[in-house]
Amino acid sequence: MPQLWKNYATLSLRTINRTARRKYRRRGRESRGRLRGNREVLDALYDRGFRSCAVIVAHPDDETLWAGGTILLNPRLRWTVIALTRADDRDRAPRFYNALETLGAAGMMGNLDDSPEQPPLPSDALEQTILSLLPDHTFDLILTHGPKGEYTRHRRHEETSRAVAAILADGRLRADQAVTFAYEDDAGNCLPRPVVNPDFLIDLPEEVWQTKHRIVTQTYGFAPDSFEARTTPRREAFRLLRTNHNNILRQHHENSRSL
Repeated sequence: MPQLWKNYATLSLRTINRTARRKYRRRGRESRGRLRGNREVLDALYDRGFRSCAVIVAHPDDETLWAGGTILLNPRLRWTVIALTRADDRDRAPRFYNALETLGAAGMMGNLDDSPEQPPLPSDALEQTILSLLPDHTFDLILTHGPKGEYTRHRRHEETSRAVAAILADGRLRADQAVTFAYEDDAGNCLPRPVVNPDFLIDLPEEVWQTKHRIVTQTYGFAPDSFEARTTPRREAFRLLRTNHNNILRQHHENSRSL
């Protein structure tokens, strides 16, 4: 079983000596968005025994906003990214697959409702969509939305989080470790930012953040002054989602908003 993300939270630019930092900045991006750089930062998850990882998000662009740096920093892992909505969006769908090319990931899209009204979706529809899009149901690591989402408020983020928790709890989806994105926006009073005291906090090297920002602004086409471009975190935060039945249900009962 892969070692947990123990000490991964300490991996940041502060841990890299000045010489290594300069070498990292000089080195360019490899094909498909795979980055070169100091081994203290690159491939940290691979070095801890992880191999197969899934990122489960509501929308194409969520994977980049909330975890794109982590994906880029771990190019030797087998990344699978699924977005549950917008498969029939002729603009967004091709942008999603172009983003995955840069991230060095494989992925698929679903076509669940993403209308502005955001009517609640049946839990079984969400769960079945996730299971149908994933090529496998066993991973070393799963990343997904937090129980309250990342900002105030998007129902699909919250629903995705609950659906992933449910299928992990009943064993239809398995992972040695699962984490949720850990951001908040002070009830809408600021742009999303890492929560206080996340389990894992990763400071992105400048080159990695620039690549992530280009995916948001150039690949996805968001304007420089858009919410997405201004939000793009330089620090990626995660909370551990325990993969036994009682802890998952307890966390979501305590943290989820009533719908």
